[in-house]
Amino acid sequence: MGGKGKRYAASAEKRDREKAYTLAEAIELVAGGSGASFDETVDVAMKLNVDPRHADQNVRGTVALPHGTGRDVRVAVFAKGAKADEAREAGADFVGDDELLGRIRDDGFTDFDRAVATPDMMGAVGKVARVLGPRGLMPNPKVGTVTNDVAEIVKELKAGQLEYRVDKAGIVHAVIGKASFGAEKLGDNAQQLIGSVLKAKPSSAKGQYVKSVCVSSTMGPGISVDPADLRSK
Repeated sequence: MGGKGKRYAASAEKRDREKAYTLAEAIELVAGGSGASFDETVDVAMKLNVDPRHADQNVRGTVALPHGTGRDVRVAVFAKGAKADEAREAGADFVGDDELLGRIRDDGFTDFDRAVATPDMMGAVGKVARVLGPRGLMPNPKVGTVTNDVAEIVKELKAGQLEYRVDKAGIVHAVIGKASFGAEKLGDNAQQLIGSVLKAKPSSAKGQYVKSVCVSSTMGPGISVDPADLRSK
């Protein structure tokens, strides 16, 4: 197996592997980029002291990033009649009922990032859950994507509302923007995400909730953040 690339190595030289940085310091390092020829995506990964096998510790939520993610979010809406018209006017990329569901069922169509459904459509949407579920695309009332206020949720999703969920390893992983955002905007987004995850701490979680945090860019090394710095925010 080959070694890391020159850009990665040069970026890694800027950070101390033994040091846990403050969030602001980590963002500064990552915002500098790794010298890649494209606008790198910046991610935050938080290792939580929870056991996702227990329903009461399955941390999940949504957060509106103040500066968006820098991605074009493709939204599908399952709705009929006037609600379908509202979704289209709000900017949804795919809108429909039986025809759209048929494309998903028969062709495996999932060329979208988030899905919304009106409550009356959920019975039909449930029939394609085996396609949408594994891809994290099932509408869910807990995160506001099963609603009659389709115009509002579509606008929020297109503006950069982020859904996060702890994985089987107890990690919340989320995009907070692009390297071109600069340290200030990335910092704002990171604070918003981390604040939401902290507020979502299950009452059953014991001990230190956040075990570790890492900030990274697409082509750069991970920068460790001191969890104690997060508790002071």
